[in-house]
Amino acid sequence: MHGAVLVDASGRALAPALLWPDSRAAAELDRWRALSATDRAALANPLAPGMTGPLLAWLSAHRPDLVERAAAVLLPKDAPRTTLVPGSPLVTDRSDASATLLWDVAADTWSPAAVAAAGVRADLLPAVHPATDVVGELYRDKARIPVVVGGADTPLAMLAVGVREGLQINLGTGAQVLRPGVRPVPAPDPVTHLYADVEGGWYAMAALQNGGSAWAWVARMLGVPEVEFFELAASAPAGAGGVSFSPWLRGERGGVAQPQDQAVFARLSARTTRADLARAAVEGVVHAIGRAVRLLGDTGDGEVVLTGGGGRASVVRTLLAQEIGRPVTWRPLRSASAIGAALLAAQGVGLEVSAPA
Repeated sequence: MHGAVLVDASGRALAPALLWPDSRAAAELDRWRALSATDRAALANPLAPGMTGPLLAWLSAHRPDLVERAAAVLLPKDAPRTTLVPGSPLVTDRSDASATLLWDVAADTWSPAAVAAAGVRADLLPAVHPATDVVGELYRDKARIPVVVGGADTPLAMLAVGVREGLQINLGTGAQVLRPGVRPVPAPDPVTHLYADVEGGWYAMAALQNGGSAWAWVARMLGVPEVEFFELAASAPAGAGGVSFSPWLRGERGGVAQPQDQAVFARLSARTTRADLARAAVEGVVHAIGRAVRLLGDTGDGEVVLTGGGGRASVVRTLLAQEIGRPVTWRPLRSASAIGAALLAAQGVGLEVSAPA
């Protein structure tokens, strides 16, 4: 999701894509802070430099030649689709458009004020089509394969899992806590995200950049494979011998932590063991997810579904259920987003296909 790919009229990228971890547009966020209170609230999302709007603002300031040559700016999933399907239109869908800091959530369309803040012409933005629209065909071994617009990875994972109420927690490199079925209303200074799904609805999201990536880093520092890392963590007592871990190796977007925050192991002593460090790392990420859940407010008592590779270890599932005080059901889908993409394509061509149980 997010990011910016400037393309010519044929859909060919004019330069490497700028993706969501990119922080070069931090200064350009001041343009969004200068919006009127009404225009800012209509975006209903926290300000983050890796979103399409701020990245476009950076490009307009630092690479105006590219912006001038571009026929459109596409989201990361739209650029390869356009390349795969020659002649297909330069379009996106609501699930990606709503996550750009250029989308008026209440009006459900591009925000003229935010587009002006980005410093680009309005016709640079792609048309927005339903995610299931067929926009072209591939030809493989004499077969004609229809291709749909598609959706962003997080709402596709929601589609695969089928959560309609309660919570879905996706734990991979980062972590996303998703609350489906929310109403799109303006929010002046939100700490959580509000995005469109691929079925015409909306979901709230509290996101962490530091999830499984923090565990992978600690495992490397301890010199153990990741499987052994979780076994090591499970061997230590709860509380990790008093050691705590703040997992902000890459900072955060706000809410749970801030962009300038850094990772810290605290309260180490001569008695601290490698198992304590592993346990503290697991507990630190789980506590951060718990704070993200609480940022979403009252989430009711519906099902909590856990997806992503970070849920494989039983110690993670146990600690997460304890942290949020609700049972957690792990759905071991190999790639929920890919499954969701397949389901979306099936809808687009009128096939009745069910997600795997």
